Amino acid sequence: MPTDAHPGPLRVLVLGASLRAGSSNARLASLVGRMLTDAGAVVDLAAMRDFDMPLYDGDVEAAHGLPEGALALRDRLERCDAFVLASPEYNASVPGVVKNAIDWVSRVRPQPFKTKHALLVSASPSLVGGNRGLWALRVPLEHLGTRVYPDMFSLAAAHQGFTEDGQLTDPALQERLSETVMAFLRLVEADARYVCLQRRWYEFPGDRTEAPVTQRAED
Repeated sequence: MPTDAHPGPLRVLVLGASLRAGSSNARLASLVGRMLTDAGAVVDLAAMRDFDMPLYDGDVEAAHGLPEGALALRDRLERCDAFVLASPEYNASVPGVVKNAIDWVSRVRPQPFKTKHALLVSASPSLVGGNRGLWALRVPLEHLGTRVYPDMFSLAAAHQGFTEDGQLTDPALQERLSETVMAFLRLVEADARYVCLQRRWYEFPGDRTEAPVTQRAED
């Protein structure tokens, strides 16, 4: 029987998913990272440019295996209890570099997205703040078994949305982001520290409602 114990502070990977230097999403990732650190979590702040990988090609995978960038991202995911993804929106959907990284990393066995909690945030100069891209991003992550937090945060007019010290210019938005991040962290803490709680996540037609308590380490 698992115990209600989790060694040390919670570990959260915070990934800025834009390649562009000076990206608003990198600034948003940094802000979320500081909020998590202030709340006592250990934050691993990363950028998508840290994980170089070619476009996914099954022939390349068969001939050479997974690229080092995909394996590095896998390692960072495996060391965390949860992750935050600050992603831009390209043409009302997921940036190709983000989807490509998900496709490569999903080829690892066991694939590391399953059972991880994720918070999705975005920043954009548009009036919708990249929100449409986050809805599209939920699809592959949830398909892979990621527990994507229901509430997402999108910063509109991001080119004028930050103060010089990296906070949000709108105090109401700053408060809403803080509330979202803290609520997400409390959910992760409950899942990590109280693993004896019976799970009710049923994703596939073969799942059994009479199944015993789900262990933290799954097959």
